[in-house]
Amino acid sequence: MKKTFSVISLGCFRNTYDSEVLSHKLSSKGYVFSPHFPQGKRNIKKTDTLILNTCGFIDKAKEESLDAIKEAINRKKKGLVKKIVVSGCLAQRYKDELKKSFPQVDKWQGVEDFSSKAQERIKILPFHIDFLKICEGCLNKCTFCAIPLIKGPLKSKSSKAVVQEVRKLDRAGTGELNVIGQDITSWGRDFKNKENLTGLLKKILKEAKNIRWIRLIYTHPKHFDDSLIELIAKEKKICKYIDLPIQHINDRILKLMNRGITKREIIALIKKIRKKIPNCVIRTSVIVGFPGETKREFEELLDFLGKVKFERLGAFIYSREESTPAYNLPAQVHPSTKARRLREVMSLQQQIAKEAASKFIGREIDILVEGKETGVFLGRSQYDAPEVDGIVYLRRKGLKMGEFYRAKIIDSLEYDLIGV
Repeated sequence: MKKTFSVISLGCFRNTYDSEVLSHKLSSKGYVFSPHFPQGKRNIKKTDTLILNTCGFIDKAKEESLDAIKEAINRKKKGLVKKIVVSGCLAQRYKDELKKSFPQVDKWQGVEDFSSKAQERIKILPFHIDFLKICEGCLNKCTFCAIPLIKGPLKSKSSKAVVQEVRKLDRAGTGELNVIGQDITSWGRDFKNKENLTGLLKKILKEAKNIRWIRLIYTHPKHFDDSLIELIAKEKKICKYIDLPIQHINDRILKLMNRGITKREIIALIKKIRKKIPNCVIRTSVIVGFPGETKREFEELLDFLGKVKFERLGAFIYSREESTPAYNLPAQVHPSTKARRLREVMSLQQQIAKEAASKFIGREIDILVEGKETGVFLGRSQYDAPEVDGIVYLRRKGLKMGEFYRAKIIDSLEYDLIGV
């Protein structure tokens, strides 16, 4: 009887992609893939090997990964798992310490080696959605970020390999393709001929005959150029969803973060995007409590968010990461102050998001159906990325999973929409 394995993928979409690559490698060795364990569920079928693909980006992600390891060990004690393998960013960075703390884990391995060639994968997501990792590592050297320590410098996948993967995904019936990387706007900067994302997207579009949506995730405002804005505005298949993490707006903090961009340049870029792509939504992320952030500098950020009104926003408390340049910066902000500032940002954003959602009332938009609850189907529009943004509740019977439907929005909630 063939041995079985399951994968629990934690953290970002890049980890999901790596988990699918890892799953293919195991299946090629004769293992049989079975879905991962939903945490907290009872009467789960047994598996021979459980793989935890961990995240080690910030404190909250580390805690989630550690909790998953403890849960896996409990399952092993109950006989539901024979072998535990821990991989990914947390294992890459803290392997020696983790080995001492969790001797019950059978194998530790770091992040997947990034290949510039087309990758074979086993899908762990629904058939209609997929991710395409076009680069790994990073060249930006933000002072708060541990990713270069874990993943190394920028490594771009060749355009030939990207095209091969897109061609395969298009034939497989992918409805939504999410283009991902640590910073996809840096793609090609490590090549001798200095290719760019806009040129790559044009090649992707030629192969995406059946793919309905192409979503760009993880861009850097420093590298978001005019050619990319024009392509997004022109091409119907590219979602009018701009993922643009600014992290802060105060010039002194931006410089300490080594973001390579100023407040003035960020404001000019946002104005240009909204002028050229009038119906787009912009998602950003910000960090509160960066070392030395004063009350006045935080209020400058809060004021900016209130004026610009990003339709989507993620806010994070600064996480002090060992060996990063920001780790030893003076004037570390007190945890209670950081927590209070996070609450203020999210309280403001709740009102902004509610206002942004209400603007969809009366509009007809395309919805990708992904789930079902009692009496309603659940879907997403092109203006919402999977897992991190809102959903659309559809009042209709007989809809099919993975299909696109035209819907009229009749009401809105704080983050979600209701359509018919």
